[in-house]
Order: sequence, then structure tokens, then C-alpha cells
Amino acid sequence: QVQLVESGGGLVQPGGSLRLSCAASGSIFRINDMGWYRQAPGKQRELVADITSGGRTNYARSARDRFTISRDNAKNTVYLQMNSLKPEDTAVYYCNADIIVTGYGRGNYWGQGTQVTVSS
Repeated sequence: QVQLVESGGGLVQPGGSLRLSCAASGSIFRINDMGWYRQAPGKQRELVADITSGGRTNYARSARDRFTISRDNAKNTVYLQMNSLKPEDTAVYYCNADIIVTGYGRGNYWGQGTQVTVSS
């Protein structure tokens, strides 16, 4: 019914930048909150940032001042611009969205994840 497809991960040197994208597709009536989470090896999945349909944002302390979340409601897409990347930002990054699916109802959906590795 609904798919979230992430892109933009990869290997980057410390201090570098990456931009992640996540596009939702399917029988979408409306998308409420969208967000990015990450999970490093041996750690729990944690929130990086999220954004409401109206554009209000929320950031984890570790992401504040370095990362920027944004969305294009017309394209059902959320972005995460990551600057000044650090080795501790290395993780699999997951897109999440609260979606009302036509004829089905409200559900919480995850993307498949995209690897971000920060290393020299």
C-alpha cells in the first residue's frame, strides 16, 4: 500500500556533508509527521529529527545546528541535510512517516534504511 524509499547515504570524510531523501508512494491520502531515525551497531534506534506537515521541526541534541530536516509535501518527500559530519554519526538512517492510507486508515511506516559512514 505504501512504500518509503530512502536515498543519499554513503561514505564521507569527517567534516563532510550528505543529503538524504525519502519519498513516500502508494495510496496516500495524507502524510502527517515525517522523520529520520538512526541506528548504530550495538545501539538502539534513535530519533534524529522530525517535521510536521506544517513544517514545525524537532531535533535531537546531537543533530541540532548541524542537520536540517525539510519536506516537500507536493512530492511526499522528506530530506535530511547533514553537515559537519562526525564519525559518531555513522549509522543506518531510517525514514519514518505517519500516513493516512486511502481506504485503509492511519499507519506508521518505515523505509528500508540507508547506510551513512563517516570515516577518513
